[in-house]
Amino acid sequence: SILRLDVSGGGAGYAIPLGNPFSSPDRPEIWTFGLRNPWRFSFDRQTGDLYLGDVGQEDHEEIHVSSAADGAGRGLNFGWRIMEGRSCYNASSCNQNGLTLPVLDYPHSGGACSVTGGYVYRGSAIPALRGAYLYGDYCAGWVRSFRYQGGQATQPQSWPSLTSPGLTSFGEDANGELYILTDGGSVFRIESP
Repeated sequence: SILRLDVSGGGAGYAIPLGNPFSSPDRPEIWTFGLRNPWRFSFDRQTGDLYLGDVGQEDHEEIHVSSAADGAGRGLNFGWRIMEGRSCYNASSCNQNGLTLPVLDYPHSGGACSVTGGYVYRGSAIPALRGAYLYGDYCAGWVRSFRYQGGQATQPQSWPSLTSPGLTSFGEDANGELYILTDGGSVFRIESP
């Protein structure tokens, strides 16, 4: 699950923001659920859309996108433990009613094993990249991108020059420029060749 909290109360702990989707006293903090291990999520600074990388269990990694117009994930069930990516997973039935499936998934092949969610590029150093969502895989080290259009992942692209084994995260600065972080302690800024 992803929680949404109001922490502006100072030393009083936190409050439940107005508009959270679940009023039950057991889970009023929950914003969205049905995730196995969300490894990095971000909001597109221009559109407010939610992009979410979710690490799979055995065979598939997945990326979810929920538009700001649709609530940026508010109250959605992204399908885990019924689905792993777009495939049924260890469920007695594969009823997908009420589930929000990923816009992109990829198999554990070619050394891939764990998605690292990234950001939509909104910088100015690489105009051709503006509007593309960059993400990677920890084990394979590759970086890929797509554009979210019409509810689908379009214009997929691989970026072999950005391959970074042990890719743990992406970063975004105040100007929308992107960075790659690795488990070896390196930070790389993505720049135009």
